[in-house]
Amino acid sequence: MVSSGNNYKDKVSQLISWGHWFSFFNIIAAMLLGSRYIAHSEWPASLIGQFYLLLSWVGHFGFLVFGFYILILFPASFLIPSQRLMRLFAVLVATTGLTALLLDTHAYETLELHLSPLVWDLLLSGERTELNARWQYLFITVPIVFLLQLVLSEWLWRKLRKLTRKHVGVPIATVFGICFISSHLMYIWADANLYRPITAQRSNFPLSYPMTAKTFMEKHGLLDREEYAERLNAQGVETSEQLRYPLQTMTFDDPGVGKNLLVVVIDGLRSDMVEAETMPYLSAFATQNMQFENHYSSSNENTAGIFGLFYGLPSSYINSARSSNIKPLLVSTLEKRGYQFGLFGGDNLSQDPIYTDAIFNGLALEEMASTDQDAETVDNWASWLKSEKTTAPWFSYIELSSVQNFEEGGDYSPTFEPSLGSKNVSGQNTNLILKNSYRNAAHFIDEQLIRIFDHLVNQQLMDDTIVIITANHGTEFNETGSNSWGANSNYSQYQLKVPLVIHWPGSVSSVSSKLTSHLDIAPTLMESLLNTTTPATAYSSGNSLFSNSTKRRWILSGNEKDIVMIQPKSTTVIDKYGNYTVYDQDYQRLDSAKPKLSTLMQAMHEMKRFYKID
Repeated sequence: MVSSGNNYKDKVSQLISWGHWFSFFNIIAAMLLGSRYIAHSEWPASLIGQFYLLLSWVGHFGFLVFGFYILILFPASFLIPSQRLMRLFAVLVATTGLTALLLDTHAYETLELHLSPLVWDLLLSGERTELNARWQYLFITVPIVFLLQLVLSEWLWRKLRKLTRKHVGVPIATVFGICFISSHLMYIWADANLYRPITAQRSNFPLSYPMTAKTFMEKHGLLDREEYAERLNAQGVETSEQLRYPLQTMTFDDPGVGKNLLVVVIDGLRSDMVEAETMPYLSAFATQNMQFENHYSSSNENTAGIFGLFYGLPSSYINSARSSNIKPLLVSTLEKRGYQFGLFGGDNLSQDPIYTDAIFNGLALEEMASTDQDAETVDNWASWLKSEKTTAPWFSYIELSSVQNFEEGGDYSPTFEPSLGSKNVSGQNTNLILKNSYRNAAHFIDEQLIRIFDHLVNQQLMDDTIVIITANHGTEFNETGSNSWGANSNYSQYQLKVPLVIHWPGSVSSVSSKLTSHLDIAPTLMESLLNTTTPATAYSSGNSLFSNSTKRRWILSGNEKDIVMIQPKSTTVIDKYGNYTVYDQDYQRLDSAKPKLSTLMQAMHEMKRFYKID
């Protein structure tokens, strides 16, 4: 029994020693494959960034392979009694791991994504995509990898005693350990100081999760969160990719139709508020003009929603537009045509960088009249309109914020009760109170719209003015049952679906149920107001609202982190790592649903199409 016990102990000891050396050589193999990530990624601009790259390359793949050894092969050394069977098992594990790494490098080079549910579905879907067409050739290498692993396994077993005598295991482990720990410590420093040559490498390698310590540093007074957020936003602009916008030289048939243009954006107004009880005037106005009932904002938050409205581009390009100081083609073309500008709204208009650094960049500040009260905003606009004596056409932008700020109340009488500020609301349904307060604000805005159109009618401008009424995003009152309130918390229709009513002189009233987007407004105006002959694909991700093209299958929304693909019966959300979730029309998750993957590829391509190619 003692002999048997010693024999088992010796076998396990030999297998563990062999496993260490087997893992070491697979670390080297993984590092060699990992060099493909380095070749395809942005090369660090500083010596410190390059030094970090070297440390993380050695430390990460050393930790990754050794981690799989600890989790799989080390326990198996005690459970599999036969050394031949154990070595075969190790060869199969190593072959699987290196094959997965090879596939991951291919996905990274093709899509700039690591293996994820989206990538796997692309690989296994059977659809004819670039990734799908080429990945199968990679499996030709699988038998080669397997044979090489068998040779390595046998060679190490024969040389095990000789290798053991060298006593180099501890120094090698120490090198990998130092590289791993040092790379994480360097990343903690880089993250706190927003040192981009290091932080830009965060997602270069698969299963890479560099350590940060912001909470610890903030607790000990080493980091100011607000100041950090400001620096992070500024860096996102400074380091963004350069826009190629438009993709070709713009051409025009003539100077355009010369109509005035008024755009009214109601902050936070969802589409179902345009009905006879809540907004009777806008509802009646919509029936007399063009109404788009299935219209979606380009985002569920203000900045990205406004960006999509003016640029006709997805929100992934926001920082690039800001860093390049590129105005929307719509605005720059209106300037060139001699349009007079009148810009009116709350503090958001003069403080939000999307206006000051991008959309209205370079316009005289005195043209931006700001106030916190929407009634006063309309008064300021009316005074400007009355004093506008030139014969040149004008462009006016009005942003109304009472709906978004409904919880703060306002100088208007409540129409729907109970609401915030009402007496005896205790015991009432909170959702009902909030919804009524929201409707009260929308009703007040409806009255301001009456005033706006009265001024246009009184000055006989209706026949010479294109009017667009819409919103930057919607507002939810937990209709999805996911504890979502307000905006910027999910991509349901309550937060994305907004009204779009257009008065276009000479057009007949109509109601359109086709799928439309904020990205469609810029090409509509460029084609039908300014008469460009350049195709919309050269400067926008949208189509003209007046286009007779075939029914579209999807439209884009989202923000800087997520791509949202809206289809007639579903909404697909894709994060920056390639993970996706499909929801139905009521924004309930569909666990078994999968979108058409070639369509997903088209959407992802659209998010990068306007970047400059080096």
